[in-house]
Amino acid sequence: MFKYKSEEESEEENPVVASVGNQNLRKSEIAFITSEISAKEDSVNITNRYIQSWIRKQLMIKEAAKTITFDEAELNRKLLDYRYALMVYEFEKAHVKDNSDTLINDIEIERYYNENKENFSLKEIIVRTNFFKLEKTNPQNKALEKLLSARKSENPEKLRQIALDHSTNHYTEDSTWIRFEDIIINTPLASNNNKVELLRNNKLIKVDDEVYTYYFKILEYKLQDQIPPLDFVKDEISKILMNKKRVALVEQLQKDIYKRAQENNEFKIYD
Repeated sequence: MFKYKSEEESEEENPVVASVGNQNLRKSEIAFITSEISAKEDSVNITNRYIQSWIRKQLMIKEAAKTITFDEAELNRKLLDYRYALMVYEFEKAHVKDNSDTLINDIEIERYYNENKENFSLKEIIVRTNFFKLEKTNPQNKALEKLLSARKSENPEKLRQIALDHSTNHYTEDSTWIRFEDIIINTPLASNNNKVELLRNNKLIKVDDEVYTYYFKILEYKLQDQIPPLDFVKDEISKILMNKKRVALVEQLQKDIYKRAQENNEFKIYD
């Protein structure tokens, strides 16, 4: 035989954890926090923050209701519009997820770059470089400087070996473009105010501080406002193309639904 729970029993199972006026926040409404967070201490902290946030929101609503006269019909219309917009958004997102090819191939990226390269403009200096930081007393300094001064790297293996065995810090990904500011951070070059002239006049930049010597073999550089190389904007273009695919999928979905509804006489337009 089915037994109805009394109001007292329901209150015990789902007690009020906070209240503002006649608005109550019950235990069941914050259960998702403990179910999603495994660490007890984190769960308690997050629960407390959620309760405080709920209280602040309710107080603001209460104060707003006292201060401003709201048009209930207009408020309900906006809530309904928001609800429908959220439903459509979730539907479109699920459709894109189920139908989108997440891979953008190199041919697509290169084509977009060639057609739109004038729209890309560097906001900072970028370089392809080799970087080495050695103690000034290290006996390999002369050998390293000689190798880096050569027009072409005559012995890349020797460079890598010096980097591994003797450098305090190094960067040898010379085929990768990198922000110049990122490579010179924490070196004496960071305070140099004429970086453009420095790059234009030096293939090998050598600077010292009290303890270390820093070597920058500049293989290639691009200045601010110049068009960046494809490799530097490849990820950005990939994101642009993915977004275009998402937009196209949503637009086609809307067209298909409209056409199907039109064919099935699911809507009418009255004069």
